[in-house]
Formats: sequence, structure tokens, C-alpha cells
Amino acid sequence: MPPSSPLVFILRLMRLALIAMAINASFAVIEPAVERSTYLSRLVMSDPVRHLRMPVDRVAQRQLRDTWHAARSHGRKHEGIDIFATRGTPVRSTTEGIISRIGTNKLGGNVVWVLGPGGHRHYYAHLDQVANIRTGERIGAGALLGFVGNTGNAKLTPPHLHYGIYTGKGAINPFPLLSGKVAVPPSHPAS
Repeated sequence: MPPSSPLVFILRLMRLALIAMAINASFAVIEPAVERSTYLSRLVMSDPVRHLRMPVDRVAQRQLRDTWHAARSHGRKHEGIDIFATRGTPVRSTTEGIISRIGTNKLGGNVVWVLGPGGHRHYYAHLDQVANIRTGERIGAGALLGFVGNTGNAKLTPPHLHYGIYTGKGAINPFPLLSGKVAVPPSHPAS
């Protein structure tokens, strides 16, 4: 059997190095996807937050008014709380989560949706502008989402944030969670 030449050894070593680099590169692609999936599972399976931070800067709890189920046009009931503030006041996420949607709609105007703990979907509407955020972005409580406005069907009202929370069973009243008056029992989205 002829002895291996140094060239064959070097070629085999280079081949192994290329394989190791390919494996390492695949981890760079796979690891973030696994991390996102793990975070999403943990987020949805965790208990919903029982006391939420104020979503509008410079607004105190005592300034809130419970507008849940107040009459609205076309026989609708209000599914959220309106928090009035000066146009351009920062609007921040009440919870950690993932930005699930940024867009516009007829009622809410400029809107942001955040998927939060327990699978609750947090809705921020009538924004004058949306902050520099992107769909799929992971955020912490207090992250800047946008600025108070009166877009959508709120064109003729003073600037405010419409804030709503939706579960697998429908909308829930955010007022008790923002005012610190009542804690909601843990719930998970419907399967």
C-alpha cells in the first residue's frame, strides 16, 4: 500500500474544514428559527399579564374612563378603552410580545397588533404614525409602537389611542387590567 502523499492529506483536511464550515453556517440559519419558535411557544403558553403598563406616555391611571361596551355606530359596542392624549404622544406596548400586524383599516386607521402572553392579541388603533417597527419583531413591555392620533373612524374626535385585547374567546375589557382594580384569571387561547 503506497504511503499517503502530503497533498492527499491536505485535500482531506480542506474537505473536512469545508464540511465543518457548512455545518456551522447551517446553525447560523437554524438557530434563530428555533429560538423564535421556542419564544413563541413560551409566550402563548404563559399566563396572560394581570396588570398592564399604561400604553400612553404621561397618562395616569386615574385619568382612565371605562368605555367598554359603550354604544357605537351601526349597533356596535365598544370593545376596548379610549385613552385621550395630545397628538403625537408616544404609544408603548403594554406587554412583551411579537408584532403580529402593522397596517390600516377602516375603523382603526393606523393600527399595530402585538401577540402577548397567553396568546392575547393587543390592538393599538387610531395611531397618527407607526414607530420604526416591523412585523415579526420581538419586543418588550414599553417598546415604542407609534404615536397618538385620530385616524380611521376617529377623524372627527380628539386624538386618542383605542386599546383592545382579544383572546381566543373574543374581546375582554382592558380597563381593569390598566387600572389595577381587578386581575383576570389565567387563560389560554382556544385550540
